[in-house]
Amino acid sequence: MPAPAEPRATDPVQDRPLRHRAPARGLQPYVGARRSGNAGRRRAGPGGLRRAGRLRELVGTGLVDSFGLSLGWTVLVLAAAHRGGVAEAALYNAAMLLGVVLSAPVTGWLARRFAGRTLLRGAGVVELVLRVGMLAGVVWGLPTPLVAVGVTVMHVAAWAGFAAMRAEVSAVDPRPRAMTRYALATAAVEAAGIGAAALMPVGPAGHPTGWLLAAVMAVYGGSLLPTILSARRARVTIARRRVTARSGRLPVSARTLALGGGVMLLASGPTLLAVPLTTELHGRAWVAAAAVAFSLGCLLSPVAVEAVGRLRLPTALSWPLWGVTMLAGWIVAPVVPAAVLAAQFLSGLAMTALEGDMDARVAEKAPASAVTTVLAYSSAVRAMGSALAVRALPAMAAAPAVGAASGYAVVALAAGAAVLVAGPLLRRATRRPLPAA
Repeated sequence: MPAPAEPRATDPVQDRPLRHRAPARGLQPYVGARRSGNAGRRRAGPGGLRRAGRLRELVGTGLVDSFGLSLGWTVLVLAAAHRGGVAEAALYNAAMLLGVVLSAPVTGWLARRFAGRTLLRGAGVVELVLRVGMLAGVVWGLPTPLVAVGVTVMHVAAWAGFAAMRAEVSAVDPRPRAMTRYALATAAVEAAGIGAAALMPVGPAGHPTGWLLAAVMAVYGGSLLPTILSARRARVTIARRRVTARSGRLPVSARTLALGGGVMLLASGPTLLAVPLTTELHGRAWVAAAAVAFSLGCLLSPVAVEAVGRLRLPTALSWPLWGVTMLAGWIVAPVVPAAVLAAQFLSGLAMTALEGDMDARVAEKAPASAVTTVLAYSSAVRAMGSALAVRALPAMAAAPAVGAASGYAVVALAAGAAVLVAGPLLRRATRRPLPAA
């Protein structure tokens, strides 16, 4: 009597055999806890160890990359500000924003043609070359428009690779804690890169010189090498189906993306302008301490995500809650210098938690073949909201009035959350049949 055939693993989303998720070396495919309904269940044995090791590898590469990126980008912006003033530095920041927005459709196009391994390697190599090239261009005096175009292309590649890396994190462990852990690692180490760049000795042209400049370029570009090498173990495959926002087939609702972008629009302005705000309110002596406080908040964000997750709050309530937390400390920041530290601590905790929770939720709802694309759109929407906040806040309020502006934003977030939560409840109540006479 022949032995019964082994059951084939099925995709919990599309309920069909898994043809492309089978890992190498006999490792059984991992079905995420939230997708399979086995929340809290852990896999024992070598498979679980390999999964934990892969997650540590991804977090480690993110740490190295983020430190190099923040170090080199800060040197580039400071050199640009010395050469062409605030206008040139603002132009490069606008070019960066344009690259983030364009990265979403570009990532979708690339994900339909290349597997995660090829996408990560290609984006990493392109970004590495442009990092070194654009920093050298600013130092050696290339025309500003040419540098701006290079910065845009560089950030298209950077955010395409970032989306691919987060898709790998989701493939290893789709829980919000894992995604938040990756987000906090990349956010917390940025303070070290910014601080190191700000404390470097500079020459008459406003940038490091000699061997120190060569070291900055080496770290700026070389920090991508661990990501390129880590791509050999990528699990994400080619997205065979076309995924576009215009056609309405983006496997995450526009309402979800709009909610995340709206929270960043209302809540992220003071956090992203923390350096100039702190300097104007209480002096440069508090800037370094505020950066450390932000990093400490980032480190505690996974605990906060798990605590809020246990409450099982709807997204329309939990995401505005993170926004309120971002703004809470800034309400009293103009009054007491130490309040800036509390504000940045809460901002680091809440902003990282929101980013990790949003990425985990949109990745959970998407088919495996579209995870990279939806994560790119998630980043683009958040970046657009943050850019509008940074642009609007200085126009609406000076630094001493940031407390009042934060208070108004808290009221707006609370009112918006109330409307979003009450709307479905009212619709359900009106649809109930009337009792018979």
